[in-house]
Amino acid sequence: MTPTLPLSAAALPRAPLRPLDEALAELLSSASPLVGADSVSTFDADGRVLAVDLVSSLDVPGHDNSSMDGYAVRSADFLQTDVLQVTQRIAAGSHGHALEPLAAARIFTGAPIPPGADAVVMQEDTEALSDGRVRLLTPPSPGQWVRRRGEDVARGAVVLPRGERLSPASLGLAASIGFARLQVSRPVRVALFSTGDELVMPGDVAPADMPVGAIYNSNRFFLRALLMRLGCQVTDMGIVPDRLDATVQSLAEASAQHDLILTSGGVSVGEEDHIKPAVQALGELTLWQLAIKPGKPFAYGRIQSASTAPRAHFIGLPGNPVSSFVTFMLLVRPFLLRLQGATELAPQALPAVARFSWPKADKRREFLRVRRLPSGGLELYANQSSGVLTSAVWGDGLVDNPPGQTIGPGDVVRYLPFASLLC
Repeated sequence: MTPTLPLSAAALPRAPLRPLDEALAELLSSASPLVGADSVSTFDADGRVLAVDLVSSLDVPGHDNSSMDGYAVRSADFLQTDVLQVTQRIAAGSHGHALEPLAAARIFTGAPIPPGADAVVMQEDTEALSDGRVRLLTPPSPGQWVRRRGEDVARGAVVLPRGERLSPASLGLAASIGFARLQVSRPVRVALFSTGDELVMPGDVAPADMPVGAIYNSNRFFLRALLMRLGCQVTDMGIVPDRLDATVQSLAEASAQHDLILTSGGVSVGEEDHIKPAVQALGELTLWQLAIKPGKPFAYGRIQSASTAPRAHFIGLPGNPVSSFVTFMLLVRPFLLRLQGATELAPQALPAVARFSWPKADKRREFLRVRRLPSGGLELYANQSSGVLTSAVWGDGLVDNPPGQTIGPGDVVRYLPFASLLC
């Protein structure tokens, strides 16, 4: 495909600002789950998305067993006597024989309940006698301290559904029903690059030698880390010069082997912002500029390197670090999860009490960096500029503030913890 280059970004019509929810819905509607799956060791499947339902072929536990160290008994025997003869010892991994009337079995946690027994008395409620008998200090009731067969997992049950994003607990559950390997969605192949002649990589130039106007490329580091946390295969494409021809060439090369091209910078409206015309030269741009703060310069489209090549997704993030960080969490994260077939995409905001004032409302939806106070409620980072990455390190979440809304101390606000956005 030979692209036709638009004259300039400034010559293009400016799209209206899109509401966040509308933009997210459009993104997710464009993100069909990728074809293909990987078979991975259950040890290595944390964070991956199940490609098939996980069905149990056995009951868990596989037999009635004791949830305590103590004595397995027939509860009705207590009506006759509180002293029983200990006739057997059952440890986890072994099994006993039928329990006779007026007898008890010394039993340990996880061991099978012997036939005839219907309760366990924990050892703290017993007294071991010197003649091999045991005295029950409390009356047992049927089912006491007994874990029933299949009470955790029933044979034939769907234990983990397709689309489940696996957690450490999920891996333990999968292992408990015998799965050493799991079928998971294949990772998203992401090409990551930055745009901007002002960008310098840490290590290439010492701080004392930084040219006037130059800045270190911080976005490249946190975006790669965020992508890796979501299980993506990341190709670092480096920094693209601020030229339209170089931007077009980089996008075309990246689109050939990747599902998603992710850039930061170059999506605003200046004469040196070449991402929008470059994407349009190679395909289409369907989403540009959002009614949020920070994060207005956000773009989505599809591009391809040749007419026979697959179309790659393109997402352009703002260049300011906080804007890039916030839009990744709010939009890119659920988009990547949808590509992997995940069913749970975005966390729900939690109600929290503001311990700060935000007296000036904005016409855009705002995302304020805050952190929880030990005494309860949220405090606000003083400088909410989109270039102050310190606010994202200091804070532990965002306040999702609607357009036109002021905030006063004691107001209930919508709180999005970073813990649910960065995993």
